[in-house]
Amino acid sequence: MFTGIVTDVGRIKSVEQRGDTRFVIETSYDPDGIAIGASIACSGCCLTVVEKGRADGKGWFSVDASAETLACTTLGRWEAGTPINLERALKAGDELGGHIVSGHVDGVGEIVEMRPDGDSMRFTFEAPAALGRFIAPKGSVTIDGTSLTVNEVEDMREGSNAGRTRFGVNIIPHTQAVTTWGQAKCGDAVNLEIDMLARYVARLAEKD
Repeated sequence: MFTGIVTDVGRIKSVEQRGDTRFVIETSYDPDGIAIGASIACSGCCLTVVEKGRADGKGWFSVDASAETLACTTLGRWEAGTPINLERALKAGDELGGHIVSGHVDGVGEIVEMRPDGDSMRFTFEAPAALGRFIAPKGSVTIDGTSLTVNEVEDMREGSNAGRTRFGVNIIPHTQAVTTWGQAKCGDAVNLEIDMLARYVARLAEKD
């Protein structure tokens, strides 16, 4: 489990095609403190550490991603040099600063607009139709591993995007500085995880 509070910006060191895809990720985390088999959220996707070490004074760890994971997330777009948001798994007693996040990506969205809003940046995202009913104003959503609060929601009813959902969030300067959001641009694909509570409430409603 995670909280959506990013604690490091890692960088893809290399990508190796095997039966699965092996990603080597540079990090400021101390590799001595990372256990083989540990879970780390990588831009919102929970992945398992299979190797770790140091090279050129920098720590690194490796993870494997299946074809299914590549198809359902943005990981298939990662290449050497790609920056990614990292979060270690939640420990008992840790501060819950965001919201409960599983690291199971529900779908891929897109940044469709960015504009200044005071000191913050207002982002508008477009989500797949299947996820729209889980996104609500003032609710939580995890985007590329970052816990964010939804400002407004619009269901698209016309044109080629009919059936999809657009929603906005504000990202403050601090978050932009300590995550990959400071490098984001319109057209970027993002990993989306809906709020776990919204998922179960919707499932219960289906049974009524």
